[in-house]
Amino acid sequence: MGLFARLGTLIKSNLNDLISRAEDPEKMLNQILVDMKNQLVEAKKQVAVAIGDEKRLKKQWDEQVVQAKEWERKAMMAVNAGDDELAKEALVRQKEHEDLTLQFEQQWHLQKDAVDKLKDQLRVLNNKIEEAKRKKNILVARAKRAEAQKTIQSTMAGLSDTSAFDTFDRMAEKVDAIEAEAEAGAELSGELTGDSLAQKFKRLEGGSGADVQLQALKAKMGIAGSLPASAESSEPKAKQLTDGAGPAAKKDE
Repeated sequence: MGLFARLGTLIKSNLNDLISRAEDPEKMLNQILVDMKNQLVEAKKQVAVAIGDEKRLKKQWDEQVVQAKEWERKAMMAVNAGDDELAKEALVRQKEHEDLTLQFEQQWHLQKDAVDKLKDQLRVLNNKIEEAKRKKNILVARAKRAEAQKTIQSTMAGLSDTSAFDTFDRMAEKVDAIEAEAEAGAELSGELTGDSLAQKFKRLEGGSGADVQLQALKAKMGIAGSLPASAESSEPKAKQLTDGAGPAAKKDE
């Protein structure tokens, strides 16, 4: 193969590859359907012409039959008139029309068979176009799904390098460490500022408050239950204070 022939083959192969890549299945299918419809329109025109020829041949055949019968009637008329020569001429003309009748009949049958075949082919073409219409949407959906799958596969292939995910995990760990440091700092700040003894009692009071409320709720509901130790220890003190205040109050009176 010569250099120019190889170059021509290379150019053609590249052009075909570019055309194949540029083809959009949906657009191509729509265009194919348009082309099919145009072919169907042209085919209908041709079949219409063929049907017109068939009708014309049938009409000519009928006319020849009528003419043959007419010349036969004229031959009989000549015989009745005693003019045999005129009768012979009429019979010759009758024979001509009978011959034409046979020819037109033969042509009409041939044309009718051709028209019937054309009609069958037209029906097949129309059915194929209707089938193509029904399949087009399915093919378009399949093409889009395949294209989406290719895109996903390409994306997944691009993510085969785990460096991005490793960096993401490392940043997540860093954020966790920063949050832990912030919580530790807040805890130390609370413990090392203010009156530490008062804070301890505050935590103690906050812890026993829920127990006291629970026992109060049970008492209101008529359920027996013992008060927590902190509440019990505080109750006598409160009673002592009340009792102590009583005599003092009486002396004042």
